[in-house]
Amino acid sequence: MSVTKIGIRELIEFTLKGGDLNASLNSTNTALEGARIHRMLQSQRGENYQKEYTLDYPITLAGRDLLIHGRADGIILNGDKTVIEEIKTSDLPFEKLPENTLTLYWGQAKMYAFILMTDEGLSSLTLQLTYYQRPTEQVTTKKITYTLAEATTFFDGVTKEYEEWLQLRADLRDQRNASIAPLQFPFDHYRQGQRELAVAVYKAIRLQRELFIEAPTGTGKTISTIFPCIKAMGENQMQRLFYLTAKQSTRHVAEEALTLLAKQDLHLKSITLTAKDTITFPEEADLAPEDNPYMVGYYDRLKPAMKDVLEHEDAITRTTVETYARDHQLDPFEFQLDLSLFCDVIICDYNYLFDPQVYLQRFFAVDHDDDNFFLVDEAHNLVNRARDMYSTELSLAGLQDLIDLSKAQEGKSTPLLSAFRKLRKAFFTFSGPTMAKPTHESVFNSPADDFNKAVDKLSGTISDWLADEQPQNDFTEAVLNYYFACLSYLKIADFYDDTFRTRIMIGDDENRDIVFKQLCLDPSAFLRDSLLKGCGAVLFSATFSPLSYYQRVLGGDTDSLCYQLPSPFPPKHQAILIANYIDTTYRNREASLPDIVASIHTMVAQKTGNYLVFLPSYSYLNTVLQVFQTAFPDVKTIAQTTAMDEYTRRDFLAAFDDDPDETDDDPDETLVGFAILGGIFSEGIDLTADRLIGVGIVSVGLPGISTENDLLRDYFDLQDEPGFEYAYQLPGLNHVLQAAGRLIRTVHDHGVILLMDRRFSAGRYTRYFPPHWQFHRTLYQQDDLAPTIQQFWQMIDAETEAENEDQTHA
Repeated sequence: MSVTKIGIRELIEFTLKGGDLNASLNSTNTALEGARIHRMLQSQRGENYQKEYTLDYPITLAGRDLLIHGRADGIILNGDKTVIEEIKTSDLPFEKLPENTLTLYWGQAKMYAFILMTDEGLSSLTLQLTYYQRPTEQVTTKKITYTLAEATTFFDGVTKEYEEWLQLRADLRDQRNASIAPLQFPFDHYRQGQRELAVAVYKAIRLQRELFIEAPTGTGKTISTIFPCIKAMGENQMQRLFYLTAKQSTRHVAEEALTLLAKQDLHLKSITLTAKDTITFPEEADLAPEDNPYMVGYYDRLKPAMKDVLEHEDAITRTTVETYARDHQLDPFEFQLDLSLFCDVIICDYNYLFDPQVYLQRFFAVDHDDDNFFLVDEAHNLVNRARDMYSTELSLAGLQDLIDLSKAQEGKSTPLLSAFRKLRKAFFTFSGPTMAKPTHESVFNSPADDFNKAVDKLSGTISDWLADEQPQNDFTEAVLNYYFACLSYLKIADFYDDTFRTRIMIGDDENRDIVFKQLCLDPSAFLRDSLLKGCGAVLFSATFSPLSYYQRVLGGDTDSLCYQLPSPFPPKHQAILIANYIDTTYRNREASLPDIVASIHTMVAQKTGNYLVFLPSYSYLNTVLQVFQTAFPDVKTIAQTTAMDEYTRRDFLAAFDDDPDETDDDPDETLVGFAILGGIFSEGIDLTADRLIGVGIVSVGLPGISTENDLLRDYFDLQDEPGFEYAYQLPGLNHVLQAAGRLIRTVHDHGVILLMDRRFSAGRYTRYFPPHWQFHRTLYQQDDLAPTIQQFWQMIDAETEAENEDQTHA
């Protein structure tokens, strides 16, 4: 493996950071703004000034060759008059910067000084700290003379402190690798497709490539992807695995896979990262950082706490983090992030890698790190999630509320109120032409630069206002919320390119809100940049058809690997029937209701059991449900509703559980559940065996016609790609495949999938059916449905009886 680089900023922050944890001390500059300020100050220096001066120093610590690496903001080489400049930007006045922050600022410059004086044979030089306060544009300059002897003492102290932790990490990795060497696959045998999947993942690691895999339900994707990664980790092909998910449930599955491997005496450190609003202690909720006992003195208690956890725990779950955080009086959210630096497997949400506003800077601040490898679970979910991550909007409504609050709180003539009014004026000024349009909507292919400048000015004014230590009250909280919305808007503006559109939307007569939205249509290049922060990635899903589409929209390169596994279950275990006699297009939707309701009843009448019927919207669901209940009042039904909490979701699924008092395997009553296509019950739930024996799907699941979907269609059309498929057809088909995938979860499952829309029989859909749907059957009249389903169940009953006889004779 190549020599590992250690960034000077990372080194200083880890070894010298002390005192309180206080997010309010962080700069609110966007990356673009920070770079602009640096360039502005650097351009004011003389002709001998060398900006972004690279400094490297090879060193051996804990028996490992390292390269300490950094870039000084500016250097003037001139013998003993040499100057090193470090530029910092933030929002606080210089005199209010905490001592520990200044220690970090000067610490970076001192590390640069040691390397430069060693390289150039200098005995002393001048360190210059230039501080730019963004809201006021005040520049403060401090200088000190620094000798080689002082720099050497400082450098040795920092590296010795870091070496202790490097040695700890090396010892943990040696223990890890020794336990991985004898590790075996945790089951007696591989399911069909599991070995092939594990081999494909291992090859992707060896080749340092991205791999896109469709592995149908039942393949055992989680253990089949994690196991080869851990074996590769034991061979030092990578050091850190990120298991990225969209849902809490899949995080638990990853934890369970690691628990299985731990039973073979695997010793590695894994951590599951939990969202801030979930893991923060309740008593912290209303406390300012300076009053929060879990933040005051945080860094002074951090390292002993980290050693405590690393000495006693391997699987660091949310409960583990909270327990040790209370014991050592540390904020649990930040504590888990600091612990993650010493973990081998990090289980977390997509946003920790892909979201430009919340990604883990401690791992992903550099462009590339061969230590990192990524597993992206249920990656079909990343398509829309990524568009949301790179899109943002700002509303007039929240601003108007602030203006009203400000009048009551501060009076009628304050700089803050004036700034609010100026942005309100900008809302009206730049949306004026849109108000005159009948649609009250405009779309542009370029950013709203003048409006964005107005947002930036308000952000600066709020930042200046906050610096005056405002009281903790409802008004301050409201200002902060709008401030963060402004910063989010400006952050996304940094990424604006030809994949974006600007939408201006005006509310109706009752709601005269004005919304400016920056809409990202194609974040694939940004996803690509994120994937390149590791040595490779595997993106996998049970519904990844067609693979070429997901490779395109999820940032795959032209040479990315693609692999489609067959279903591990016999296709004959499910009857896939297309009701060609049903037309659910909008103009025929009402006329098709009798056929839909009759077909649902025909499906459930052939065998007693549990069924799920999926529809594309709540209004459609309620209409079909009402007609069905009226026509067949004796059939038990249950329906998904719009505002289901954790408990009502659990109750919905519990209705499909086998009756514990029943000794017979077959239920004695039919239940029909109605749910939303693409909703919470169409993905990520396991209703095995007799808990579910049939799925009905009404319509092809096309997303509703909308401005944004049309923009998406038009964008891909301009790229000479199939815009309608990308914007409407394939997202809808994914919802269908996910819903149908609720049916066959194990080798013992059987059932019927009834597709109620004639469009499913068209070639533009059947060509995207997965291989295990190869025996789908099209029915052209309703009278064919009952005998077809009867024939299927008779075949299943006959096979089951034969299997039971074979087992009896055996």
